[in-house]
Amino acid sequence: MNRTAAVSIRLEGVRKQYDGGTVAVRELSLELPAGELTVLVGPSGCGKSTILRMINRLIEPSGGRMWLGDDEITAVDPIALRRRIGYVIQNVGLFPHQTVRDNVGTVPKLLGWPKGQVAERTAELLDLVGLDPARYADRYPHELSGGQRQRVGVARALAADPVVLLMDEPFSAVDPIVRGRLQDEFLRLQQTVRKTIVFVTHDVDEAVRLGDRIAVLSEGGQLEQFAPPAEVLSKPANTFVAEFVGADRGIKLLAVTPIPREGLRPLPDGDHEAPSVPVDGSLRDALAALLEGETGWVAVRDGNDVLGILTPEDVYAVLRR
Repeated sequence: MNRTAAVSIRLEGVRKQYDGGTVAVRELSLELPAGELTVLVGPSGCGKSTILRMINRLIEPSGGRMWLGDDEITAVDPIALRRRIGYVIQNVGLFPHQTVRDNVGTVPKLLGWPKGQVAERTAELLDLVGLDPARYADRYPHELSGGQRQRVGVARALAADPVVLLMDEPFSAVDPIVRGRLQDEFLRLQQTVRKTIVFVTHDVDEAVRLGDRIAVLSEGGQLEQFAPPAEVLSKPANTFVAEFVGADRGIKLLAVTPIPREGLRPLPDGDHEAPSVPVDGSLRDALAALLEGETGWVAVRDGNDVLGILTPEDVYAVLRR
């Protein structure tokens, strides 16, 4: 088996009860597809971080079984397991006395990689997360901004090409502008690496923006809904999910609904100075362009080619499907 290829994660009746009787996770069964980004979202105390720690064997489950691909998680050596899993936390946890280069190369060095291979991998990953190795490799964590430290944390987690990346509210400690940039960079990164990622957040907007699928959890790790973002927003499974994602879920839905390629209206005759959007954009992009323009429609482009137009009525019709 390829030990670095993305694999699925399967939880079957997983339970965590602490001494004293507190149940953090109650009988959770969930299968996370290989190569996808699954977001665990829910209110404080719903067991999101506990689930990550059980997958990583930082804490042991009280019951149930877990698999990483074909390997049962509790049956393998925990140190060997963790070397196959990248872990990114809110406050990064970089070693303050080590340079960025040494921080990123930590796990490859532990695995005995040759120095040249470690150096090559470190430079590759810093470039991948948007940090020029020539400028940043020899800096120390205190010389970086919060957003830069988070990027280094992601690079370190990816250094040994893990099969899974666990991320526990990694962007919540930075300001909203930096957070948006980090989210954009992370989406670009995932398109490149296609890892199996489990991402914990309490922020519904972040979950919708990043997730291929969203697992909405309530107290005790109760799974309320597990579906793609558009389905969670358009068809909440129950009252809890509807209230948690918010009354503005229709607006959120615009951001995750793609512009249709089929059924576009033909471009009207004549010269028009109408706004346009790329065909790989979202309905939110189309609506924003409609509000800025004065023609009452927006052109949908594939490069320089106009595929057709969308009107406000078309946007509404797509959302009603």
